[in-house]
Amino acid sequence: MFRSLRENGPALLVPAAWVVAAATTLGVVSTRALFVAHVVMSALLVAFVVASWRDMATGVLRAWKLVILAGTPVTLAGVAGFLALGGPEVPPDALLALSLYGWALLPAAGFAYTGRRVEAGARVYDAGVACCVAGAVAVAVAPSATWTAVGLAVVGVGQTAGILDATLRY
Repeated sequence: MFRSLRENGPALLVPAAWVVAAATTLGVVSTRALFVAHVVMSALLVAFVVASWRDMATGVLRAWKLVILAGTPVTLAGVAGFLALGGPEVPPDALLALSLYGWALLPAAGFAYTGRRVEAGARVYDAGVACCVAGAVAVAVAPSATWTAVGLAVVGVGQTAGILDATLRY
């Protein structure tokens, strides 16, 4: 059962994370709930990479292991931002931005690598890269919370397509 959760869990957690982020931006979900999600995701990322360490030793899975390893401190930066641990040199908003843009863009590197290494689904991964980058840019220039949520949705759609393709195809 644990193996099934490791193999299929990301296909549920990735879209859920972006839905919660977008809903928080729109005021539908509280920032406290997003903070709790960051704490839970930090624990799940560490558990996932430890449990999958050997399975993710080579090839495309190794690239994704590196994405997760880089993403763990990025997620923890978000936790620190919510706890307002940043001092005057690193304000909380900078930590939250690091977490947001880190998770918007880190998977783009994984998708780019994956798209060059597989034949089946390569276009899905290319679209994932495009959505990650376009969504991050959209968030950066968004004139309102609604447009920020749209940018987050673009990131979420691209990442969800990639993780669903990987889950179902491989």
